[in-house]
Amino acid sequence: MSSQDEQFPAAAAAPEAAGADEGMTWWYRWLCRIAGVIGGMSCAFAGLWNCVTINPLNIAAGVWMMLNAFVLFLCEAPFCCQFIEFANAMAARADRLRAWQKAAFYCGMAVFPVVLSLTLTTLLGNAIAFATGVLYGLSALGKKGDAISYARIHQQQKQMDEEKLTGSLEGQAL
Repeated sequence: MSSQDEQFPAAAAAPEAAGADEGMTWWYRWLCRIAGVIGGMSCAFAGLWNCVTINPLNIAAGVWMMLNAFVLFLCEAPFCCQFIEFANAMAARADRLRAWQKAAFYCGMAVFPVVLSLTLTTLLGNAIAFATGVLYGLSALGKKGDAISYARIHQQQKQMDEEKLTGSLEGQAL
């Protein structure tokens, strides 16, 4: 165990607990993390490119995008921020968030620079960060049901509809 694991014992146990609670598969969790890292890189590069201008709204959007990149790296890949003391604690706190909370946070972070300055750079730079939020949102919806249970539900609804129809026809016949 490293010294950081001794300082923050919950940080080492949090990813397993979050994965067990949400029911996310290991490959989907990695997909979300990789999308977050790629989204952070795209936000960083597009944010830096956005800051090379004289328009103050573009500069504000670029700074916000670089802040988004930092937060994405901090939450999804804390090993990229190993020289920041609070990185592991923040990553552990982010891992304890539910999937819908991460989805709302990431999508909200990605929409704000686009609202500030609607340019192609902000749209393309924030697209992958927004997609990370969408991936977490889809995982919050849960797994798709199997076809057998849907067929049973459909059959029950069909029987209820037929009973209502025959009941209304009998009522009209009287």
